[in-house]
Amino acid sequence: MTYLAKPKLLSADAPKNALGYTRRDYEGAISTLCAGCGHDSISASIVQACFDLDIEPHKVAKLSGIGCSSKTPDYFLGNSHGFNSVHGRMPSVLTGAALANRNLLYLGVSGDGDSASIGIGQFAHAMRRGVNMTYIVENNGVYGLTKGQFSATADKGSKSKKGVLNSDSPIDLAALALQLGATYVARSFSGDKEQLVPLIKGALRHNGPALIDVLSPCVTFNNHSGSTRSYDYVRQHNEAVNRIEVILPRDPIETSYPPGSLRRIVQHDGSILHLRKLDVDYDPSDRIGAINHLQERQALGEIVTGLLYVDSSAQDMHSHLNTVEKPLNQLGDAYLCPGSKALEALNALLR
Repeated sequence: MTYLAKPKLLSADAPKNALGYTRRDYEGAISTLCAGCGHDSISASIVQACFDLDIEPHKVAKLSGIGCSSKTPDYFLGNSHGFNSVHGRMPSVLTGAALANRNLLYLGVSGDGDSASIGIGQFAHAMRRGVNMTYIVENNGVYGLTKGQFSATADKGSKSKKGVLNSDSPIDLAALALQLGATYVARSFSGDKEQLVPLIKGALRHNGPALIDVLSPCVTFNNHSGSTRSYDYVRQHNEAVNRIEVILPRDPIETSYPPGSLRRIVQHDGSILHLRKLDVDYDPSDRIGAINHLQERQALGEIVTGLLYVDSSAQDMHSHLNTVEKPLNQLGDAYLCPGSKALEALNALLR
């Protein structure tokens, strides 16, 4: 139960990161999701990524909407800022928070129902405006809190637990984010922590809107034969375009790799994204190529995972709007009330 705190007892030799924190310091309350839910694996991956990156929990703001996925922020980073908004409205709340205080690290967690249905307009504007955030969609293709109806991301022809076929075309949030201008787009699988953790690390260190669409099977309503969101189906149809790891700029490790097998991308904070290519023809810096590749593999019934697109030189919303660097609650009266002359000059610009 979420009201029960996790035991504080730790082994004396529990691993600590550079800040002196253990993994327990990045955890939250005990999960109330179904045993085996893919969302819990995503929470564990977020915990691991933040621990590895030496992120201070109190400098993170985690936001969510409504749904099984939006419950998960309670299960990680218990010492961070948190806000659970209404259904589909997480992106606008996050945008407002980011405008008020650019010094926090923003992590939005949503679901396929929350983002692809009632919140699709909010999702679209957060991507196109360049909000500096990590946006994780925990995508299981159903509404788990209301007994397993198909969501807008469910594949056409997939079968519900009761045998009903879905006749609607799916919304691909990764492809949509690419079209809307997101500068870091990835897809992963909750059961592949080796791939997911580095993708989350890269997103947290990216400057701009970073989307990770994570296929996360619902063990209660969408993990059966005929589902295209089940553990077995995703494992059988997964085509990884690359393998990545994030290396912070500390002591460099010198080594050599065969030509074309590794791409080195320096992110805005100096961290280095190492992209190991499995397909030498795939270029993660080509937005149009990424869109085409998604469509081509989807037509073959394959699920593309990995880092689909990244723009390492991207600018975020604050750069576009030329906002003040200080958080709004730290601005003094002299700045907030500059006088009548400043107001007259501002009004003149609007005439």
